Amino acid sequence: MPIGTAVHARTFPLCESLSFREWSGYYAVSAYEAHHEHEFNAIRNAAALIDVSPLFKYIVSGSDAVRLVDRVITRDAHALAVGQVYYTPWCDEDGFVIDDGTVTRLAEDRFRWTAADPSLRWLTQNSAGLDVRIEDASERIAALALQGPTSGALLDAVADADIRALKYFRMTSGTIAGVPVDISRTGYTGDLGYELWVPWDRAVPVWDALMEGGRPFDIHPAGMLALDVARVEAGLLLIDVDFHSSKKALVRGQLYTPFQMSLDRLVQLDRRPFIGRGALQKERRLGIARRIVGLEIGWAAVEHLYEEVGMSPQLPLAASRTAVPVYKAGRQVGRATTTAWSPVLKKLIALATIDAPHYSEGSQLEFEFTIEAVRHRVPAIVVKTPFFNPPRKTAPFGSPEEGRLPKS
Repeated sequence: MPIGTAVHARTFPLCESLSFREWSGYYAVSAYEAHHEHEFNAIRNAAALIDVSPLFKYIVSGSDAVRLVDRVITRDAHALAVGQVYYTPWCDEDGFVIDDGTVTRLAEDRFRWTAADPSLRWLTQNSAGLDVRIEDASERIAALALQGPTSGALLDAVADADIRALKYFRMTSGTIAGVPVDISRTGYTGDLGYELWVPWDRAVPVWDALMEGGRPFDIHPAGMLALDVARVEAGLLLIDVDFHSSKKALVRGQLYTPFQMSLDRLVQLDRRPFIGRGALQKERRLGIARRIVGLEIGWAAVEHLYEEVGMSPQLPLAASRTAVPVYKAGRQVGRATTTAWSPVLKKLIALATIDAPHYSEGSQLEFEFTIEAVRHRVPAIVVKTPFFNPPRKTAPFGSPEEGRLPKS
């Protein structure tokens, strides 16, 4: 049976829908209201507060801490500066992804590592012979994501920290309501946003300060349904949906390399050895057999199908995690793993695994669409992700781009 997170005393009474789900043994709010529309709008137009405490969190420290991090992740850990955050995958010996997450360098010999799945055993196995300590801090550190165009101004007003100088994928420390917090300019929405790392037993005062101080900034608590739509617009992948950990894959088709996840920019093959490097060098040399890409689905064709059966078009209320076949010239060449209607772009979009050579940007494919239990095919085109990438996400604090919703 799930248990409450560090801020369950606040999220439970706010959850009018009583719609919860289980996330790593904790209660997570699916939607606070009967529909997640207002929560999604807060992410894109104001400020949304999301409880992401169920993330696994590890503190890696010791004189060889950087050597362990460098051994495991696909990026150059020695180049990670104190106060900087990496988003990175880590692989097994065959180059298949175990998980992806963030690594923050807190000090020269101290890192905070976050993951969706447990990774303590993998880190411990690969620390043999190193002077390193690995602490599972998952139940000691709570995590709150503050996301949206007004999130920076809100934090600047509430936190005793240098929010104005905080750059994208950097962190700073300070206090909120007298509670020490680490603040990173990161998130899972593809928007301007921050993540707050808070002592578990003092998370409620931080939540209260953000909600009270956030009123002038139109803050709303947001749940997983709104977050799911936002992360699809941002082209961000979800484990067990868009890809599978090599530790849990049941068949070979569920194994993914970073290249197949289109994370090429995060794989630094030429700098130093890391786990899985040899297999990835071979894959790059031979060619990438498939990739996760973005699809834009022909909405005019979908509307026409509904008209033919005498129905109004039915917009999906939430992101669908049901796999859908994708075709080329009558042959299946992949599958869409997450499909969602983008309220910002007014388009039906999907994340899909597509076989070579059909994953190239601009490729014309067909997407299976079912109406009244009848399967149809509608046009779809491979597009570059993220689908939605506002300038404010990375813009300096106070710049014209920061806090402004770009035209879609």
